[in-house]
Amino acid sequence: MLDFLLHVDERLVAIANAAGPWAYAVLFVIIFAETGLVVTPFLPGDSLLFAAGALGATGLFDLRILTPVLLVAAVLGDAVNYSVGARLAHTFLAPEGERVAGPLGRLVKREHVAQAHEFFVKHGGKAVVLARFVPIVRTFLPFVAGGADMPYRTFAFYNITGAIAWVGICVGAGYLFGNIPVVKENFELVVLGIVGVSVLPIVFEFVKMRRARA
Repeated sequence: MLDFLLHVDERLVAIANAAGPWAYAVLFVIIFAETGLVVTPFLPGDSLLFAAGALGATGLFDLRILTPVLLVAAVLGDAVNYSVGARLAHTFLAPEGERVAGPLGRLVKREHVAQAHEFFVKHGGKAVVLARFVPIVRTFLPFVAGGADMPYRTFAFYNITGAIAWVGICVGAGYLFGNIPVVKENFELVVLGIVGVSVLPIVFEFVKMRRARA
């Protein structure tokens, strides 16, 4: 997975060459799983969108197809995650001593759910939009929103707004800057930079929490 993340542009080229038009379906599945399944927060999100946009600029992907496919994947992923959270999230937010039964309890880390819950409590509805740009929180926030009984109509509005912003910014940045020679030659560093910038909100919140407890 780390190799895929650091060389996501090369892997997407290989997928596109091997799968042809079905490469769009592969991208759909990855983005849907990363946003819609709480057991796959490790899948690439921002970097995949950036790389896909960069390859769209070369003609490997058609942005008229790519962008809607990614948007639908992101919206449906959050919607499914919300629905699952409405049924199960409360069990992860129960007292620390209570174990969550079944395979989901073994695969989902309680601290990730708690972290997303704190983010949701602090930012309210707009957290659904902001979380799009924060790895891990992006995967767990819809799950928490469902468990917190956020009205679905309200969630749907923020879900669609966040998806448009996330896909538009990341794919657009890749399309505009991904094929600049210095970016192409140092793509691994660019990917690490994208990941680093994405996790900064988590780092800031952690530092603030530690200072508040001190």
